Amino acid sequence: VTGASFVVFNGALKTSSGFLAKSSIVEDGLMVQITRETMESLRQALRDKKDFKITCGEMDGGDVKEYVDICWVENEETTNKG
Repeated sequence: VTGASFVVFNGALKTSSGFLAKSSIVEDGLMVQITRETMESLRQALRDKKDFKITCGEMDGGDVKEYVDICWVENEETTNKG
């Protein structure tokens, strides 16, 4: 679990890169590089206020995967304290 001050979603990742998605720490935030198709799905999920999971890593990387979960919560007062 990583806490971040901001999140940047970059929809310019090429399908030919061999990655499903890539995430990296940038200063005190998180940058997630995703394909255009994933960006469209993410936008729709945000409009619909639905949870969304982005799987990061190589397409043929085996079992070890990293995930970026976007979750809507009922009570955000306790979620972002500290």
